[in-house]
Amino acid sequence: MTRIIAGFAGSLTIAVPGFGTRPTSDRVREAIFSALEARDAIDGMRVLDLYSGSGALGLEAASRGAAHVTLVDRVIQTSKVNAAKILRQAPKATPPIIVTTGQPVQAFLNSSLDTWDLVFMDPPYDLGLPELTHNLEALVARLAPGAVVVLERSSRTPAPEWPEGLELEKRKTYGDTALYWVSLSD
Repeated sequence: MTRIIAGFAGSLTIAVPGFGTRPTSDRVREAIFSALEARDAIDGMRVLDLYSGSGALGLEAASRGAAHVTLVDRVIQTSKVNAAKILRQAPKATPPIIVTTGQPVQAFLNSSLDTWDLVFMDPPYDLGLPELTHNLEALVARLAPGAVVVLERSSRTPAPEWPEGLELEKRKTYGDTALYWVSLSD
């Protein structure tokens, strides 16, 4: 089990899929959200959580004030249950919109017409660099001006190749986890 750290659903435990996932630790999530709150990059934003697993990153954003969250993963049973738990805790006057989709990430990015202010990407560590680069290329057209992308990878894997349109702002390492903060290039 993992928990929502802060916001209207703070301390609520959520389920984690039983196989094939590597949930982002509380420590790393707290670092991510502290940095995002310092940038005022959550409240009222449209959030996309790619390779969402349990949905912990997107649901944390919803709890902290994101207006719309889309969770994308091939297996969505756990994230659907978790989204329902979060929505039961949401303020009745202004609940976030939470959407789950079972499409593969690349298919979702190729078919979506929406734009996003904040994107979390936490692909399986064994996802190859060519497929990751392809995901990032497709993501560029889906980003709103000023959007922030937070990519989580193993600190032991090579740095991703940034496609035209994206630039690395910073890289932070937390043990085995590397976070890449990415934005649209000028």
